[in-house]
Order: sequence, then structure tokens, then C-alpha cells
Amino acid sequence: MGQLNPQFTDDTVIVTGGASGIGREVAQQFGGAGATVLVADLREEPKNGGTPTHEAIEEDGGTAEFVETDVSDRDDIAALVEAAHDYGGLDVMVNNAGMFIGGSILDLEPEEFERIHSVNAKGIYFGTQVAANDMLKREDPGAIINTASISSHYAQFEQVQYDSTKGAVRMITRGAALELAETGIRVNAVAPGQIATELDEGWSEEATQKAANDELVKRVPLGRAGTPEDVGPAYLYLASEQASYVTGELLFVDGGWQVF
Repeated sequence: MGQLNPQFTDDTVIVTGGASGIGREVAQQFGGAGATVLVADLREEPKNGGTPTHEAIEEDGGTAEFVETDVSDRDDIAALVEAAHDYGGLDVMVNNAGMFIGGSILDLEPEEFERIHSVNAKGIYFGTQVAANDMLKREDPGAIINTASISSHYAQFEQVQYDSTKGAVRMITRGAALELAETGIRVNAVAPGQIATELDEGWSEEATQKAANDELVKRVPLGRAGTPEDVGPAYLYLASEQASYVTGELLFVDGGWQVF
């Protein structure tokens, strides 16, 4: 089977939430494709331990830098995008940082609601805004890719607060794509399904086992939980020239979860 193999030599890519999970894999795949990668997160170390992402990229012969960033703070995002100027300026912005808080709508505390929306929705909004303004100022339109979810379209039990943030990501992506189309900036999102990551402690093993035993609330047609390695190529595709006529799209990478 043929393979899509986009290259990003001379491009600078920012990946928020790049220390762990999907963000880590996306950052490493961009690094492997020749990009200079700015790994943005609250902490350098992966949640499950190991070599920091930027160091792993450099060990593989790439160029990367860690930039401590709180995406709920617009000033932090602005400083992050400014840091990309040291490498020629931002070409691809991956707004991936996110968090999960579950629980019944009857019990959620106001501060929990504020926190998850500040990271998952506000972080995406201002990440898109700051990146787009920088690209326009430099007259160098690029690609913006947001991390959405199957929860952008589908409600899941005791996840109203999470689902509502991912619904916001969907509309931020579509609205920004519409507004920015005339500038040449493309805005898309990847919508992962049941992916085994560190987003929720213990979820990796639990999700994999439940998918294998067909015990999830909704069956995954491909019969397994996905991995970050399954999701990463979707980001590279959406950032590439092969996707030059794609904007405002949510690309589902979910093993067929949303098919039925």
C-alpha cells in the first residue's frame, strides 16, 4: 500500500500539549518530517515519564525546543508564537492541549467548568487567533490544526462539560476557516475517537481492554482503541500541500466509531 509522506523541511511547527499523548506523537512525527518543532506544555516531562519530547526529537536528528506554556493564558500563547520567530516564523499551529473532567452535570463545580473551558475552548480560540494574526502580519499564511474529538458531535454519558468544550472546538474551527479562507490560512481539526493516551490516568490500559472485549458504551467497528501513532498522520496531512483545498474540516480518526 502506498504511503503519504509529506515533508516539512524549513517549516516551523508549534504543538501545544506536546509533552504527552497525541501531542507528543504529533510533535515527533513533524520532527521526523523535517520540521523545527516548538513543544508547548506546562511541563517538559511526559505524564508517564521518559525523555521529554523536544529531546526525543533532537536525539532522532531533528530540531526542537520546549516552551513552557499555559494555553488558558493568551499572553503565554502570544509569547509562544513570538518564540517561533527565532526559527523563521510560524508555519503550522497545532492547538492540541486539552484536559478531561468527567462527572454528572448535577455535581460539577463552577471552578471545574471554568478550568476545562479555559484550556479546551479558550486555548483553542486564542491559539487560532494569535497564530492567524502572526501569519498575516508576516504575510506568510499557513495551516492551523485543532484537536477536536468524537465529542465534538456526539454526547457521551457524564461528559457534558467535556463535550461542550469539544463542540466549541468544532465551531471555532469552522468559523475561523470561513473567515480566514480569503487570506489563504487553512483551519481544520482532527477528531480522535477512543485513543489510549495519558489524558485520563489509567485510561490507556482500560480503553484498550474494553475495546478488545467489546465492552465500551459504543462499539469501535475496527475492534480496538486507537493509539497516538494512528492519529498523528492526520495532522501532517492537514498541514501539507496535499490538503491545500481542505479547510473547515473535522477529520475523524476513530476506528469507525461515529459511523453508526
